[in-house]
Amino acid sequence: MGLTLAVTAVGFLTAALSGVAGVGGGTILIGVLYAMGLAPVVAVPLFAAVQFVSNLTRTVAYLKDVEWRAAGWFLLTAAPTPFLVAPFVAQTNVNVILLLLAGLILVSLIPAKDGGDPIKPVPAFLLAGFLNGSIGMFVGATGLFVGRLFLRPEWKKETVIGTLALTQTLGHLMRVIGYASVGFAITQRTELLLPLVAAVIAGTFAGKALNKKLPEKQFKTLFKAILVVLSLKLIYDGASGLLA
Repeated sequence: MGLTLAVTAVGFLTAALSGVAGVGGGTILIGVLYAMGLAPVVAVPLFAAVQFVSNLTRTVAYLKDVEWRAAGWFLLTAAPTPFLVAPFVAQTNVNVILLLLAGLILVSLIPAKDGGDPIKPVPAFLLAGFLNGSIGMFVGATGLFVGRLFLRPEWKKETVIGTLALTQTLGHLMRVIGYASVGFAITQRTELLLPLVAAVIAGTFAGKALNKKLPEKQFKTLFKAILVVLSLKLIYDGASGLLA
């Protein structure tokens, strides 16, 4: 009972973080599930179900600011890849994937020479969909490594959060279906699933309320800072796993 309450509290706090900044919460939550000793074949489907609800709630909260065309481009590559990757999930060394992710995130934060965005919108959204549907099947949390691709200079913060939330909702839905296609059930730990679902819904709206107090410039700084910190955590986790 105590463990369930602790995980539920973490679910609320991580959803609130994502409600404020758009990213970060999912990576922390999947780390907690692994720290509990859950095997990837249990933790990742459970996480996908919880994050589907969390991101769907955040999409509703920011619905009027969503950029629908970006989500359409994203879905073109995000929809088919989970079904191609699903059979290989159990055989892949997750530590190598973590190091690869960290490198991708850090490289994406390098500014273009002309001060603009290094990746144009449509290629960025297609790449985000591919990464979400492929690498996301192995590590669960995807907002961290596709989030940078939605930090468009022409978008206000609400558009970034809402559009990223919608694409994450679609991505997690595809992964839940993909896991089911190879026999990974999301209902193995219902004693965790149900409280977590309630917690992330409440946390999302708490985060949105806090977001209203965050200026645009500080939002972009916070967004990038979270990406850097969590990338360093990925490097530590991946390197530790390989050395062990």
